[in-house]
Amino acid sequence: MTQYAIRRILLSIPVIFGILLVTFVLARSIPGDPCRAMLGEKATAEVCERFTREHGLDKPIYVQFVRYMNDIAHGNFGTSIRFSRPVTQILIERLPTTIELGGIALVIAISVGIPLGVISATRRNSAIDVVTMVIANTGVSMPVYWLGLMLAYAFALLLKDTPFWLPPSGRLSPGVASIPFFQAYGWGLVKGTFGYQVSDFFSNFILFNSIITGDWKVLGDALKHLILPSVALATIPLSIIARMTRSSMLEVLRQDYIRTARAKGLFERFVILKHAFRNALLPIATIIGLQVGTLFAGAVLTESIFSIAGVGRMLFEAITARDFPIVQAFTVAISVGYVAINLLVDLSYVFIDPRINLE
Repeated sequence: MTQYAIRRILLSIPVIFGILLVTFVLARSIPGDPCRAMLGEKATAEVCERFTREHGLDKPIYVQFVRYMNDIAHGNFGTSIRFSRPVTQILIERLPTTIELGGIALVIAISVGIPLGVISATRRNSAIDVVTMVIANTGVSMPVYWLGLMLAYAFALLLKDTPFWLPPSGRLSPGVASIPFFQAYGWGLVKGTFGYQVSDFFSNFILFNSIITGDWKVLGDALKHLILPSVALATIPLSIIARMTRSSMLEVLRQDYIRTARAKGLFERFVILKHAFRNALLPIATIIGLQVGTLFAGAVLTESIFSIAGVGRMLFEAITARDFPIVQAFTVAISVGYVAINLLVDLSYVFIDPRINLE
């Protein structure tokens, strides 16, 4: 298994390099001038020439790419054209929010989608099966941006005077602040050092930070703000997982060993969970890994609709502003996360089915 993991990690390197190359070229192929996107249409030719020279955009694209790869090798993602700040610092601020949103959405999709698929498969052609599949097909058909707007309209406007009201935007309510755990515990970290950057990164996970500092007010407020965007983001993956679970379970339930287990007089629950569900897990695990990409893609729209300051929203704004360093760095971060999740899914196969010999 160790050899397999090392081989998969090595095979991931060309994939990440290819993503870097394609993203670098596509970012510079977007129509429009970064200078005028940042400084306005009235920027003079002299100003734009100086702007282009200062940001290294006057060099041939292959020279820019070699310099960019050299910077990444040294842990430097460059400086944002729009904000004049290190992209690494912006990534530290924004990435935890997207991970929290995507993580909760994935938990919702798995915890609801798998039980729905199992129930639907065990009660095939019943009213429950029909209703479940109608819900699943409807969920797949609803775009994230439309569902997000409908949820915000329903729970923020129609139910604004009821106990069911939910905040339609933001990460925390006005007046509610999350104090970083290293400040709460008085850790004297020097700003700009590696230890400070790591601590700052983890403190931007508001749920995690509020738990370890015991700030339950912030925790409750943060969870309340995540309900609508998480549900909107989870709907499509939830529906796909439910359909795949049903399909995989139906295939397993037709096997001879399931009939044998029932003929032995085993409890139906034991047959379903121990024999059928475990043998149906491989395609379910695969589809869950693939849905991580859907969550990252949906985060761009979800964060924009609900005004959440995460990677997706920043990436959208950076593309509009032709902020190449942010577009490249954020795309790399998302790609590495996607590759890592699918690597974990591949490694999980040996635990799901011991018959698989990864060596």
